[in-house]
Amino acid sequence: MLGPIADKLLVSASLILLAAWDTIAGYTIIPAIIIMSREILVSGLREFLAATSVSVPVTMLAKWKTTVQMVAIGFLLAGPAGEKVFWLTLEIGYTGLWAAAILTIYTGYDYMRVGLTHVVNGDNE
Repeated sequence: MLGPIADKLLVSASLILLAAWDTIAGYTIIPAIIIMSREILVSGLREFLAATSVSVPVTMLAKWKTTVQMVAIGFLLAGPAGEKVFWLTLEIGYTGLWAAAILTIYTGYDYMRVGLTHVVNGDNE
């Protein structure tokens, strides 16, 4: 139960720190906003549906999204220090963050489509 919440807190705190440190700034802040917005929307939808006893299972693609996002954040947290060890550290991080944002849009749409079907139909099963 606490695993998904811990993931969301870890990702959100990391993205906020990366923005505060200017590691992600300008156009690279866009995927961070997409990721955080999706997390809030899906969490809210899951909470609402849980109250109506409707379960929305985690998809394999959503697990891949989380993996890509965590790896990208790891590279970005290494930042300029990581660049001294491996010169593509930040580029891998930025590319991974954009890839995670694309997967986030797709999986977020999928969750919203399934979840809103239950909301509109008033399903309680």
